[in-house]
Amino acid sequence: MNLDDYRGVWVFIEATDGKIEGVSLELLGAGRQLADKLEVPLAGVLLGEKVKQLSSTVIAYGADEVYVIDHPVLKHYRTESFMKVVIMLAEKYKPEIFLYGATPNGKDLASAVATDLNTGLTADTTMLDADVSSRLLEASRPAFGGNIMATILCKKHRPQMATVRPKVMKALEPDTSRPGRIIEESIDLSEEDMRTKVLKIVNDITNTANLADAHVIVCGGKGLGDFQNFQMLYDLAETIGATVGGTRDVVEAGWLPHSLQIGQTGETVTPKIYFAIGVSGAIQHVVGMKNSEFIIAINKDPNAPIFDVATYGIVGDALEIVPKLTEQFKQIRNQKGGEISYA
Repeated sequence: MNLDDYRGVWVFIEATDGKIEGVSLELLGAGRQLADKLEVPLAGVLLGEKVKQLSSTVIAYGADEVYVIDHPVLKHYRTESFMKVVIMLAEKYKPEIFLYGATPNGKDLASAVATDLNTGLTADTTMLDADVSSRLLEASRPAFGGNIMATILCKKHRPQMATVRPKVMKALEPDTSRPGRIIEESIDLSEEDMRTKVLKIVNDITNTANLADAHVIVCGGKGLGDFQNFQMLYDLAETIGATVGGTRDVVEAGWLPHSLQIGQTGETVTPKIYFAIGVSGAIQHVVGMKNSEFIIAINKDPNAPIFDVATYGIVGDALEIVPKLTEQFKQIRNQKGGEISYA
């Protein structure tokens, strides 16, 4: 393998029902920074049925080029069909970096492609950078239970690949005046040759709060002591119109379901306001909430790492502070006619 033959940054564009997933737009922003640093084009890879019209959106969010394959077999995601197409494109055009969203489909596709192309894949990356002299992708993620950050390099194989979780990167402001090139490709795919068939699409609807979309989050940690103390967070959350979440320790203790876990092994969130109450601030948790607009930390340990990322910090016993905060917010809510605005 001649590494010099590989140039360019690619982003797999995941589209569902005619709409591009947010993580793909976020990755275009990250990919734009990498491409500018390496002085190469940024391309989006757009697969599906009747998806060409989405190319303009991909370009507006930072891409110079969009590789489009529009085929009925690609209407729904399947590992076999999407993998064949991506491998064909990668072998033909030879990108040096290829980014995927760490969604169920993105992770499935990236691992299959990496195996077939005999290259490396860094999963659940939280920071991306590139070294200009070596042209190596520096993909960083928490390791050893979130106690350290590890930067992983793929020195001998191409493309260098990574999956990135939603909400970790930031999308650029779209610019509809950006020029771009649409490259339409074709591939011989037959539904009869597919080993799996899509019989029915079932949308799983639950009553679980969606942390990723919450504007205000009250997150509790094991510093609250026990399950009974944790319950006061629900009173605060109800008062201010927030969603309750927790750290990994809280989930492992059985205080919350895994769907409400925030951090590297849970949800990544970017609310306007994030209350970190009794949360120490381990790396694996911080990577899941550090991009919140305002972070308010309450901890009785003045040296807790959470204060390093907090916008505002309160040093003290949460068991005394939180009820007082809740009472103050209730008074404000009553003065505002029963509603608190976060505009």
